[in-house]
Amino acid sequence: MSYTEVCFTVEPREIGQQILVAQLGELDFESFSEEDNVLKAYIKTELFNLDDVKACQIFENEAFSVTFSSKDLPDQNWNQTWEDNFKPVIISEQCVIRAPFHEPFHVDFEIVIEPKMSFGTGHHATTHMMMLALLEENLIHKNVLDMGCGTGVLAILAEMRGATQISAIDYDQWCFENTSENIDRNNCSCITPKLGSAEQIEGDFDIILANINRNILLEHISTYSKHLQSEGLLFLSGFYQEDLDLINQVAEQHDLKFVKHQLKNNWICSKYVRL
Repeated sequence: MSYTEVCFTVEPREIGQQILVAQLGELDFESFSEEDNVLKAYIKTELFNLDDVKACQIFENEAFSVTFSSKDLPDQNWNQTWEDNFKPVIISEQCVIRAPFHEPFHVDFEIVIEPKMSFGTGHHATTHMMMLALLEENLIHKNVLDMGCGTGVLAILAEMRGATQISAIDYDQWCFENTSENIDRNNCSCITPKLGSAEQIEGDFDIILANINRNILLEHISTYSKHLQSEGLLFLSGFYQEDLDLINQVAEQHDLKFVKHQLKNNWICSKYVRL
């Protein structure tokens, strides 16, 4: 099977890449990776159409600057290549994320995911820090919301840690389907996946997890606060160290007290308690 690699440079990078992934996913692109701030997208060569790429709505949005180049890749065993490059993620001595083709690790929390095009394999600093945060908390019988669930890995760990009612929400159809598949793959029974954004939030939660991006977090912090029980916990990630003060200011305006943060590769994971 022959594939074409398309390399995109987009500014602003973070939100621009997320929009591109969503729009390219509708054009039969199968997988994405980020390298040196370049988004690499892969599609079967027979399905690649330059005009379709140029017709993506992001090119018409003056808020973004996008350039790209493409090249055909030599034919190879792509399943084997993917397996060779997708390594297990060791979060801690207790927790490992692996793919179905990896040998079991026999740890307390062993999560098996087929990531496909969804964000949340544990390789990225933000997911890794959110996982560590969950490992620190008492989740027994807790009601948890995972916003921007991606692969569903945070929701799955929450159930493994004892949460009994979990909502996993993502606006992307592919992520919704991937989360549903991974829920079944890990024999979870307490997670309800939902397709959509903040409008899909129902009820109040003991813990809310939101690993998205700065702009969406700032827009939805007020909503998260409204759906947190008193003394409930909010964990935010997907933004850089220089954005922490702004995030804290907005959180404080909505009765959320900053507790602490983790820092990894300039990415932040911050913890708040609802007053």
